[in-house]
Amino acid sequence: MNTASAIETFLEMMSAERGASQNTLDAYRRDLEDAHRSMAGKAGLADATGADIAWLMDRVAAEGFAASTQARKLSALRQFFRFLYAEGMRGDDPTGTAESPKKPRTLPGVLSEAETGRLLDRAADEAATPPPGLSREAAVRLHALVEVLYATGLRVSELVGLPLSVALRDERFFVVRGKGNKERMVPLSGKARNVMTVWLAARAEDAANADSLYLFPARSDTGYLPRQVFARDLKALAARAGLPSSAVSPHVIRHAFASHLLQNGADLRAVQLLLGHSDISTTQIYTHVLEERLMKLVNEHHPLAD
Repeated sequence: MNTASAIETFLEMMSAERGASQNTLDAYRRDLEDAHRSMAGKAGLADATGADIAWLMDRVAAEGFAASTQARKLSALRQFFRFLYAEGMRGDDPTGTAESPKKPRTLPGVLSEAETGRLLDRAADEAATPPPGLSREAAVRLHALVEVLYATGLRVSELVGLPLSVALRDERFFVVRGKGNKERMVPLSGKARNVMTVWLAARAEDAANADSLYLFPARSDTGYLPRQVFARDLKALAARAGLPSSAVSPHVIRHAFASHLLQNGADLRAVQLLLGHSDISTTQIYTHVLEERLMKLVNEHHPLAD
């Protein structure tokens, strides 16, 4: 079986039937093509046996990849071979006996409420008075991005790809299409709406943005601001706010959104819906936040507490 064409067929299915994003498709392609190259001298990946898959995963582990990366690579292989089996292109699934590596469920670094406040305050100050080397448009855009991200907990790909209509409606909720092409309702605070209004005015000053349907347009292949550009700008903002840039990223702000909600009394199920997690187990990495809150409640209010 031709592995290259099998991979292309698999990716076409993931795009057309499962609504996989371009980032997801690129990740699958990299993992599958890496696996195919690693098996040079053996049968092509599409014709791999169970022993070949075990050898391949042992090699990945020996190369020092983190357990999370090993699990991701194995997941790509599982989906690929299940597709080949379902389509009758293979009579078996060689990943059936492969064991997933154990990976710890740890919470990514989270900014405290005070640190997040410093970041937002710095963004607001720079939007009013841009520092040297930063245009007013870029400063106002960065302020809008950070405020909306912390107010909504969107994934960075969802944030940068927001349609212009979200800001034009001036409503307290909007619908976002997330992973797996699933839609969810996202609340938008009054502060975030106000910041977007300021950004709309700055956006309109550039005639190049006039025909764009995106809230954060850019001269890029997608037509909107690349997430890598936002991540870079966010780290620079963190450094100017006196925070370690290595500890700040769009993903960290998303986790701050969830953790701060839980710390202030939100329900885990509600946070699951807001984050767009399809399974509550994904949201349960925040369980320790709930445990800390409950412990504090007992210690402060139970008559026999120390």
